[in-house]
Parts: sequence; C-alpha cells; structure tokens
Amino acid sequence: MNEIVELIKHKDMHVPRLLITNYKKLKLSEIELIILIYLINSDTSTYNPKEISNDLDIKLNDILQMIDNLIEKGFISIDIVKINKISNEVVNLDLLYEKLAFIVINNKSPEQNDTGVFETFEKEIGRGLTPMEFEIINGWLDLDYTEELIICALKEAIYNGTTSLRYIDRILLEWHKKGIKTKEDVEKNKVEFKKKKEKNKTEELFDYDWLNEE
Repeated sequence: MNEIVELIKHKDMHVPRLLITNYKKLKLSEIELIILIYLINSDTSTYNPKEISNDLDIKLNDILQMIDNLIEKGFISIDIVKINKISNEVVNLDLLYEKLAFIVINNKSPEQNDTGVFETFEKEIGRGLTPMEFEIINGWLDLDYTEELIICALKEAIYNGTTSLRYIDRILLEWHKKGIKTKEDVEKNKVEFKKKKEKNKTEELFDYDWLNEE
C-alpha cells in the first residue's frame, strides 16, 4: 500500500478513479494495481521490465510475474510493432480501458455478475470478454435464455470448431424455435436427431435394389 501512496503523491501522476475504486472487484492485487498505474503514466509504451523494476523498486522476477498475471487476466497485452523497421515490444492497455468502460456502461465490474456464464466464456475462449461481448451475453439473459442453455450453446459451437458469438446466437435462435429450453431438452433433441438419421439410413438400405446394381 505504501507504493500506491507514493505514486499518488506525485502530482503529475494520473490515477483513474474507476481503477482505484474498482480494483478489488476486478480481482487485482495491490502490486498489479501499482504496475497498471505506472504503465498508464509511462512516457513510452515500450515494454521494459527492467526499467519498471528500477522505478518501482520491485524485484524484476516479481515484475515479470505480475505482467504475466495481467496478461492472463486480460488487462494488458504485449504487442510486437515495427518502429523504423525494427521490431519492438510495446504495452497495449486497450483491454484495461475496455474493462473500465464496461464498468461505466453497466455500473458494475464483470466479476460482480451473479452468473458464472461470463467466467465460463472467458475460460473457453482464453481471454477476457470485450464490453460488446458482455452486452451480447447480457442480451441473451434478458431474452430469458438460461445460463445453462447459453453454456450448452457455447459447447456446441466449440464442438463445431468455433467460439463465434454470432454462431452461438444462431444456435440459441434455432433452439428457441424448437422449444428447447434446458440442457435435458438439448440432449433429447440430439437423441431424436440421431434416431431419425439412423432411420433414414435404414430406409435407404431397404429401398436399394440389390438385384439390379447396374
């Protein structure tokens, strides 16, 4: 906490109020918060962990670990850009600003939702959701699609090789047309589809003229 106090004492230091008041809800540690404030106020976007370590007086290994944590949690990304034909690592804070924007839009952080559907999506797609993606999922919930059904649609999409929310939306729409509302309904529909498919194959088999193949 002392590091945060020292950061705030610097009058030229910009500290977003949303970040300070919501960092616990966003499941950020104090060290992660310090690093984010530092990155926001850095004069350059070039990724230089040694400089961060020196400026904050935090061990380099700890800095590297915290940066990895922030990337994994979907707050920052380290991008490769070419400057004067030379590749450089730069810190991209767009993901952080998207999370803060989400708080403004919904007046709560993603982690405050009473549902685990958002966490499931983030785990399956391997990154944090964008505000737009949160809005789409919230829209499904507003249409009275249950969390269970939405997650079933997500798994169905993954089985078909995609995590596209547009694809998942089509699945939910088709299920709605068929009156599918629960996980049990999904399984029942699959069984019925399989039986119908097998029946069609059997009918084709009996319709085949084995004596006149030519």
